[in-house]
Amino acid sequence: MKKMLAILLYATMAFSLAACGSSSSSTSSEATEETAEEETEVAETEEVAEETTASYVVGICQLVQHDALDAATQGFKDALTEALGDAVTFDEQNAQGDSNTCSTIINSFVSADVDLILANATAALQAAQAGTDTIPVLGTSITDYATALEIDDFDGTVGRNISGTSDLAPLAEQAAMLAELFPDAETVGLLYCSAEANSQYQVDNVQAELEALGYTCTQYSFSDSNDIAAVAQSAADASDVIYVPTDNTAAANTEIIDNICRPAGVPVIAGEEGICEGCGVATLSISYYDIGYTTGEMAAQILTGEADISTIPIEYAPNVTKEYNAVICEDLGITVPDDYVAIATEE
Repeated sequence: MKKMLAILLYATMAFSLAACGSSSSSTSSEATEETAEEETEVAETEEVAEETTASYVVGICQLVQHDALDAATQGFKDALTEALGDAVTFDEQNAQGDSNTCSTIINSFVSADVDLILANATAALQAAQAGTDTIPVLGTSITDYATALEIDDFDGTVGRNISGTSDLAPLAEQAAMLAELFPDAETVGLLYCSAEANSQYQVDNVQAELEALGYTCTQYSFSDSNDIAAVAQSAADASDVIYVPTDNTAAANTEIIDNICRPAGVPVIAGEEGICEGCGVATLSISYYDIGYTTGEMAAQILTGEADISTIPIEYAPNVTKEYNAVICEDLGITVPDDYVAIATEE
């Protein structure tokens, strides 16, 4: 009987110990799982907080102040602010038409280690290319990237740390517009700044198109704003019509061109709306605000890591519009077809 009681007591104690061990192990396992879950939640919260508090500094180098480039810069800022809000701040600087100042501005951005650079116009892009190969650079208001950056066999993507948008309007269609409005003209003067590589690209292509249509073309280049009046006068004296491409120096000096060409009765076909508003009769124009906005969308993707700038192809304006300057057309007695849209001018 004593042996039986001892065995029963031993079995009862063993069972109790086993039960306690199982409970302790289960409790320990649950606690470990809860701790792991809490640590994961804390890590995720910290990650979200880090993303929320991320901030970016974007340097903007604009070659010169005029309507087209101003609109591109504004579109860029609007798109980037819409995407990132207060997380982005802009260091916006204007080179006042001086390519050397572009280099100074870009170097200051590099020294400040900004997160991204917007190069607005060709001289700004060339300065950015020379200034950094690590900071992402987006160009806008660039007619032809292959010409601006001296790229052979350009396939639509610059690569490295550069991409952006182009302001190239269909040059063949611009030549066709000139022929539509002035079929009886014989001589066309091509007025542009020789310091702007993309202006040379445009006039060379437009000249080929116009000569194929039977016009005699002469190029009239000025080196900067100091000789634009003399060169414009020579062009007006020898031409039935003048063509001005999307040229930044010309865009900043439309009043000079207008004061020479309009009194002489020589109409100007312009490469973009701002030049047309200042001195032209008609243009086949893109929206500079739209290409700037597209560039801003690119910038948001690059800054947040959603896109690799080296793989982003150059983008172009999706639409062009036939526009005319009603004031100058009336002064010169020019009637445009019904599919042209009047530019709102200050006169």
